[in-house]
Amino acid sequence: MASLTSTTATAAAAVARPAARRSLAVRASATSPRLAGRPLRVAVVGGGPAGGAAAETLAKGGVETILIERKLDNCKPCGGAIPLCMVDEFSLPLDLIDRRVTKMKMISPSNVAVDIGRTLAPDEYIGMVRREVLDAYLRSRAAAAGAEVVNGLFLKYDAPQEPNGPYRIHYNHYEGVKGEKGEKRTIEVDAVVGADGANSRVAKEMGAGDYEYAIAFQERVRISEDKMDYYRERAEMYVGDDVSPDFYGWVFPKCDHVAVGTGTVTHKADIKKFQAATRLRARDKIEGGKIIRVEAHPIPEHPRPKRVSDRVTLIGDAAGYVTKCSGEGIYFAAKSGRMCAEAIVEGSANGTRLIDESDLRKYLEKFDKMYWPTYKVLDVLQKVFYRSNAAREAFVEMCADEYVQKMTFDSYLYKRVVPGNPLDDIRLAINTIGSLVRASALRREMNKITL
Repeated sequence: MASLTSTTATAAAAVARPAARRSLAVRASATSPRLAGRPLRVAVVGGGPAGGAAAETLAKGGVETILIERKLDNCKPCGGAIPLCMVDEFSLPLDLIDRRVTKMKMISPSNVAVDIGRTLAPDEYIGMVRREVLDAYLRSRAAAAGAEVVNGLFLKYDAPQEPNGPYRIHYNHYEGVKGEKGEKRTIEVDAVVGADGANSRVAKEMGAGDYEYAIAFQERVRISEDKMDYYRERAEMYVGDDVSPDFYGWVFPKCDHVAVGTGTVTHKADIKKFQAATRLRARDKIEGGKIIRVEAHPIPEHPRPKRVSDRVTLIGDAAGYVTKCSGEGIYFAAKSGRMCAEAIVEGSANGTRLIDESDLRKYLEKFDKMYWPTYKVLDVLQKVFYRSNAAREAFVEMCADEYVQKMTFDSYLYKRVVPGNPLDDIRLAINTIGSLVRASALRREMNKITL
């Protein structure tokens, strides 16, 4: 559910600047065992953006790669927004993008609407994609690079019984097999990369620990052409206790329909009620629409306590790489997959040596250094601005500030630190305090009315 809910300069200043891509230097340890007569063999479990990016990088780096994915037509309930930098960084073809959003409308609990996106340059936009299209493309690219893509369901793995021994992967194989249960198979690999989402079986096998999660619920709604024209370059986000007590509702445009959804951590049992409220808020713009698909899925709320164990590691949603406040996860999934694979390729000397846990920890250290501040700041912002309807009104009010918009869009689109103007920063701080004070006063008055 990627979005721009993080519309504050504070969040923008906390987004770390990613390093420019560099060629993979060989840094395998001199004591790392050399593999005789075969390359390093790695199983990537899960074929979303994280798994696809990891498998492609591994295969290109000389590693024998097996990508296991059960749902090759996966349609995850995801807003599908990607930052502009991802298009270039991951060489995505432009026809993969359904819509180029240049107008984002933020709508407060009292239905005050603020248009954001006024600071975008003519060639800047937020890309809207369908997950089944993006995921399939990344998997096909991994296959073209040499990875073996298996239509299978990962069941469990057996850890090595001796030092440097193999992991035994147990899975149900479905391709060319009749019946729903598939055919039980086993393969041996040197390392396992878990990219199998919020309910990761790899994470359970390695004892990665639990985390809090949100439930995302989304309906794809086909609307008339004249109504679709309204969403040609526009996305909408709704905040309020009615659509979610701790998140937001959204209407994001796709190729021939809109994705209408919401999410919550604290009131999961009420998700259908919040979805109905989101539809109600957008009713005039989606009236007469036909629901063509209903989707629901857990979304992690913070990184797992443990993300590596021996030669097993986690990436993407399996690792918990979804930001609070905004719910952005696609870019971070693909980025973590590529960074993890790069660490494996480097540590294995392009697939010629065995890796160990220290090689995988290099990926974690690098990822955390680049993006941990972003997760922390957005966590704080969610607690500050999503705690009441009054605070949400203040949040939407702040979104009208062009300086806030520029800082946020620049940081979101390019995933880099945006230097602010000191005078504008002071003005923004004063305005933020003013908005929160007004929100606090409004909340007190609302409480009096309620009592």
